[in-house]
Amino acid sequence: MAANYKVLGQADLTTTSDTNVYTVPAATEAVISTIVIANRGASATTFNLAVRPDGEALANKHYLANGVAIAAKDSTTLTLGITMNATDVITVAAGTANFISVNVFGAEIPA
Repeated sequence: MAANYKVLGQADLTTTSDTNVYTVPAATEAVISTIVIANRGASATTFNLAVRPDGEALANKHYLANGVAIAAKDSTTLTLGITMNATDVITVAAGTANFISVNVFGAEIPA
């Protein structure tokens, strides 16, 4: 089956709460190639990044990054090759509201 390469999710984190940036659709698998996290603010901040299989409630075991510093007006690019099944979720939280943008790139494959 053909893979559909695209922007899988984008978010402007307007709170410091956990935000679901991408959920794999039903009857689909996904490969996450790159996640870019940009700090648009004038001050350094932090971010958390988690992958939750089957939409599980967020737990310590899900974190790929926790409290990672990101400088003012800078970005972090993560090239990971994460494989995900239907209903898996990428969740991100910002240390400071209104300054973090998240972009998720990859491919969706019909299951």
